[in-house]
Amino acid sequence: MFQKNKQKGVMQAMNEAQAQRFCCWFVKLGNVGEAAVQAGFPRETALEEGMKILRRKKYQQLVAQLRTLFAAHVRDQVMNGLERLAFGEAGDGVRLALCEECPTEEELRRMNLFNVSEIKKVKGGGVEVRFFDRQRAMERMMEYAGNADQRTAARSLLSAIVGADEDEV
Repeated sequence: MFQKNKQKGVMQAMNEAQAQRFCCWFVKLGNVGEAAVQAGFPRETALEEGMKILRRKKYQQLVAQLRTLFAAHVRDQVMNGLERLAFGEAGDGVRLALCEECPTEEELRRMNLFNVSEIKKVKGGGVEVRFFDRQRAMERMMEYAGNADQRTAARSLLSAIVGADEDEV
């Protein structure tokens, strides 16, 4: 009996940790299914599991807190996406391009193809895989960073003119 309760407690702790990981990924990605997969749920049930988690008040509150903590606004999500494009792994896309046989549906589901912009089946066999431009993603990141610096400078100027703390402007 004690062993069963101990196992149940361990399983609940693992489920709790997985649900919390899901919440973090959901805030970062904004996609229920992808967040659930990243948190370790099987792709076949990921969307359903993610929705179950989001229905619980406790996790809705956690998501709200994480959004506040991570300032997960559209601009931040764009920047996160650009970071993934600029610095993310491309190994699965390369494997896809170089494989002799088409991967199974299950193998495709497990691949990280975020950096892939286009996949074409080539006449005569084979696959053409195109990737997003990493340099262009980095240039966009620099543009966003420059805009943020300009806003900070404008705030500082306004606070100097008004004579208030920057937080009040």
